Amino acid sequence: MEVDSDEYFKSYEDLDIHELMLKDKARNEAYKNAIFANKHLFQDKIVLDVGAGTGILSIFAAQAGAKKVYAVEASKLFELAREIVKENGFEDVIEVVHCKIEDFTLPDDVEKVDVIVSEFMGFYLLHESMLDSVILARERFLKPNGSMFPDRAIIYISPCRIPSLFEDWENVSGVKMTKFAEQLRKQRTTKPEIASIQSSDLLSDETIIAFLDLNDISTSDLDRFDFNEVIVANKEGRVEGICIWFDVLFPSDNDEIVLSTHPQCESTHWKQTIVPIPENNETVEAFSPIAFKLTIQRHPEHFRRYNILLEILDPYSDEVIHPLPCDCNLTKCILTKAHLQSLSENDFVNA
Repeated sequence: MEVDSDEYFKSYEDLDIHELMLKDKARNEAYKNAIFANKHLFQDKIVLDVGAGTGILSIFAAQAGAKKVYAVEASKLFELAREIVKENGFEDVIEVVHCKIEDFTLPDDVEKVDVIVSEFMGFYLLHESMLDSVILARERFLKPNGSMFPDRAIIYISPCRIPSLFEDWENVSGVKMTKFAEQLRKQRTTKPEIASIQSSDLLSDETIIAFLDLNDISTSDLDRFDFNEVIVANKEGRVEGICIWFDVLFPSDNDEIVLSTHPQCESTHWKQTIVPIPENNETVEAFSPIAFKLTIQRHPEHFRRYNILLEILDPYSDEVIHPLPCDCNLTKCILTKAHLQSLSENDFVNA
């Protein structure tokens, strides 16, 4: 476990990783807009930045009027963060602390902090993320009714096409390379693809796998996520994989501020996570049911990693339960939906 953590923090000493994050405009602007839209939560307050990296979130907090910011960074990047803080003139406000959050302690004259900020998200939110550390920081250091930035997270899913693993190989300069594509897909089945896909390649509306309230979620809640439902296609297409992405949301009294990794939104360095279905890719029509079981489970040895298990199910089997009501083209679902609608209309008339 300790070796795994050491390797994790060492990986964040690579400036190429931080270059990607600092060039991620959607990421930076979402945090800046959220913090600046809530200046009343930061003005003259004490802030804890978990996994501060280059210190950009700490600087946003200081710009918003924070009295004190503790920027906790476990990697050797803390030295660069101190230079960046000084470069921006906030060395009297921001204290960069070199340690893991698990080893951090507040000064004797500071009992709790008012706000916790962190950019903890990994691919599909969970992979290599710092969410466990953020939860620990919340439990140890955040005041009752203190603020989390972000404070909610949602994981979404949709069946999809994957042209880069399928259609793109049907004609390579006039040469069919479908056999090459078959072998490529077999090679890629051991781990999900991190790639940007077009929203037009999604075959259904977004469906929520998990909603995480960061104000009260526990680390044990992160051990396993199960999804076993029927999704209805909203267009014709070949089911070639499952697309997973996430949103994080920030506290707001007015307009919701969201950092989204949806394919239709501005691209981020997280892109989307694609689980390919290497063979037997069925072409579905609009309103066809698509059934599968997806499990995202924490790795037994590497707690920052997850195993993703995908099982394709027969949506027309009696063992597969459709939601009520279901919008698919299965006869019993059409009849059930019509019956429920009739009951609803009668209730309205009687009322």
